[in-house]
Amino acid sequence: MSQIIPLVSSGIAGPIGVLHLPRLWQKVSLEKVGKLHPDYPGIGAGYDQMVLDGLGIDKEAFSSFMDSKPTYPQLEQWILDQKGGSLDADAVKKLNESIAGYHHADETRKEILDASGIQDDGSILDAVNLNNLDDWFCFHQAEIA
Repeated sequence: MSQIIPLVSSGIAGPIGVLHLPRLWQKVSLEKVGKLHPDYPGIGAGYDQMVLDGLGIDKEAFSSFMDSKPTYPQLEQWILDQKGGSLDADAVKKLNESIAGYHHADETRKEILDASGIQDDGSILDAVNLNNLDDWFCFHQAEIA
């Protein structure tokens, strides 16, 4: 069975405007059917937990809902249903800013850039882009190289 490296960026939002939520949906969807690459958690402690906390969604409730194998729009509707039909725009803005503004530790940044053959000149600091580079590198090594 193929193990898939998720390539949906944390910098992508769906219609309700929550960054990283499409990636979280993809990772958990893959995990539920045993296809998520073992180097990736279905629901990890970083952006995944930030999204759940920022939305006020319980991790176990989210995971249980994902057992139903929802489409992405179905997940967004479930979240809206949990929140009384709408999301607090200020809370979403704050969550998105925390995701976009998160930076990895210097050592992590250097490891990711080194693996991709990019000089660490201080121009790539945000974790979203660093994680993209890491995903693309891992995909290339696992599937192309």
